[in-house]
Amino acid sequence: MIQVKSTAAHMTDPVSNLGKLRSFLLNAAFFVTVFFLLLAFQSRNMLAADGQPAPELRGITLDGAAYDLADADDRPALVYFFAPWCRVCAASADNLNRLRRWRDERDIEIVAVALDWNLAQDVRDYVDRHDLNVTVVLGNRDVRRQWQIQAYPSYYVLDSEHRIVRRDIGYSTQFGLWLRAWLI
Repeated sequence: MIQVKSTAAHMTDPVSNLGKLRSFLLNAAFFVTVFFLLLAFQSRNMLAADGQPAPELRGITLDGAAYDLADADDRPALVYFFAPWCRVCAASADNLNRLRRWRDERDIEIVAVALDWNLAQDVRDYVDRHDLNVTVVLGNRDVRRQWQIQAYPSYYVLDSEHRIVRRDIGYSTQFGLWLRAWLI
């Protein structure tokens, strides 16, 4: 006996599709919520992003020049803290380079601060390997303590008066960095 399936059985049920869409959206909302809760948990010990003035940032650049963040005048700033041995930092280095290409030096100060390094040559090798095209400052324990850096990479976004308006830890996409820099 040959059975013929009705064409109605092959048609999709709009109520079923609506249920699947709702389930998908609930799952997506759950994962986005968990993601942002993890970010908030990770950054809980960083300086508050409530508009407080950023600590001073002075040091010697990898090129041997004196650096002072205060010299950035009324430009907003992205301060990126990294360690030369950090794999996540290495993965995000290209995104930092792209941000520099997208945003002119007269518009925003972008400075990378090396921490937890043993030899300046380790930092130089990291910068060369990733072709970093931003100012690199050789940080120390005092800088790490003042800026409350506990993981790498860590980012602080400062407004034009160098008040902290955003903070993050971990990998950031090029869009994420662009958005942080654009919002200030």
